[in-house]
Amino acid sequence: MWKFLTLAIPFYQPDVNNWSFEARILRWLTFLWIFIGLITLFSASYAVGVQESGDGWYYFKRQVFWMLIGLIFFKILPQLPLSLVFKYSGWLYLFFLICILLTVVGLGENINGAERWLNIGPIQIQPSELLKPFLVIQGAIIFGRWKKLPWRIKGTWLGIFAFTLACILKQPNLSTTALCGITLWLMALAGNIPYNHLAMTAMAGILTAVVSVSINTYQLKRITSFLNPWADARGDGYQLIQSLLAIGSGGTLGVGFGMSQQKLFYLPFQYTDFIFAVFAEEFGLLGCLFILLLLLSYATIAFLVSLKCHHPVKRLLGIGVVVILVGQSFLNIGVNTGVLPTTGLPFPFLSYGGSSVISSLILAGLLIRLAIETTPPPQTADSH
Repeated sequence: MWKFLTLAIPFYQPDVNNWSFEARILRWLTFLWIFIGLITLFSASYAVGVQESGDGWYYFKRQVFWMLIGLIFFKILPQLPLSLVFKYSGWLYLFFLICILLTVVGLGENINGAERWLNIGPIQIQPSELLKPFLVIQGAIIFGRWKKLPWRIKGTWLGIFAFTLACILKQPNLSTTALCGITLWLMALAGNIPYNHLAMTAMAGILTAVVSVSINTYQLKRITSFLNPWADARGDGYQLIQSLLAIGSGGTLGVGFGMSQQKLFYLPFQYTDFIFAVFAEEFGLLGCLFILLLLLSYATIAFLVSLKCHHPVKRLLGIGVVVILVGQSFLNIGVNTGVLPTTGLPFPFLSYGGSSVISSLILAGLLIRLAIETTPPPQTADSH
């Protein structure tokens, strides 16, 4: 009974002292990342919450609720063998693929012209976000066992991957489609898939992106406005210009926590896509350098764990997790700073969104489990 009750205490992990050094560091880096995200979200969303619902804590409380649910998965996953996770991940992948398909056929919730969300009773989920951990797992299984698997299985899963990307693109959601496609491609590259196959896949992906941009005019406008946002400062370039103003206003030390001016209805999507701009304005260059150091530390430890791992499937799992968590973070920073075209990719653990935070915590839990299974725990006096 006590063991069951402890599952509801997200931060309590009784066996953490038996973990490897890398696993414990990854756990605390995740907690630090979550803490930075919550304080940034509170500041970025307070004014919007007051305007929309009369409660400045509205988005913060909802984020904490989803965060606590995600932390339960984050606590349970390090206690489960990866072999058990691999055994059932395929079924969970197919479940969320069906959920994505439901949004494509018109059963999703249309928000800002895109049907990416699905209502399940009072709960609204974004299936493409929840699919990400299982996309990484299945990619690791297929590309890690590529030479041993028959073409019947390889072909089936390659078709499922392609169909998944097509469904996400149809929502439409080009940014998530590109992220998932790049993640699978990099995992295949790390899995020593023949270069001619990778080249053909890359060409097909680029061609698909070109066709999508040609069909969806709003995507083309995002690219052209990214190249010169001041050409249409009150139209398509407005978001990027306000983001750059927020980042530039931060200076070296920032204007102070809660003191951002751009979040006061100048900067659109200030608590989701452009939350990094609010962070940069309030904490300045030093704050940005700190969060970059956090991301680089997380990626370095994760890659070291992956390099130590001799099991090809587990190694690719670690690489896939880093691409999603850290790579997506850098993509979001690139959008906020004008280095990349404006997309709808959230900043893991910072941007508001229940599906995103649960997905990110599942990925982080998988990475910690990988570190536990790959690196030996520290020796105690009794073991000597």
